[in-house]
Amino acid sequence: MRLINEKGEQVGVVDTVKALEMARTLGLDLVEVAPDAQPPVCKIMDFGRFRYEKQKREAESKKKQHKVQWKEIRLRPKIDKHDLETKLRRAKAFIEKDMKLQIVMLFRGRELAHKPLARQILLSFVGDLGPVKVEQQPRMEGRRMSMIVAPGK
Repeated sequence: MRLINEKGEQVGVVDTVKALEMARTLGLDLVEVAPDAQPPVCKIMDFGRFRYEKQKREAESKKKQHKVQWKEIRLRPKIDKHDLETKLRRAKAFIEKDMKLQIVMLFRGRELAHKPLARQILLSFVGDLGPVKVEQQPRMEGRRMSMIVAPGK
C-alpha cells in the first residue's frame, strides 16, 4: 500500500504490517483513504479528530443552505372582499420573503357545486399577487382546490 504520514508527506509503498506498526508507535490510526487506487492509499492520522472535523464542516455547510419554506393561504368560495384583501396582503408578505405559497380553496356542503366560481377567485387572487411563477395550476383534491405559486424573479 502507498503510505502518507501524519504530516501529509508521502512515505512510499510500504507493507501493511509495517504501516500498522508505524501508526501504533505514533499513537495514531491507519486509515485507508483511496481503496480503489493501485496500490491502495493509506494515511496515518487521528481518526476520531478527522471524524469530528468532518462533522463540523458538514454542520457549517448546512447553516449556509437556504431552506425553501412553504406557507398555506386558505380561501372559501363565499369569501368577502375585505377578507380576500387581508389574505392577499399576507400572501404578498410571504412572497416578498421568498416563500412558496400553497393557495387552498376549501369547499363545504353545497359549495362544491360552484367550482368554476372558486377557480375564478383563485386565479384572480394569484393575478393580484403580482409577479409570481405558478408551479401547479388549480386542481381538485377531494373537497379542496389547490395551487402552488413561487416568487417570480
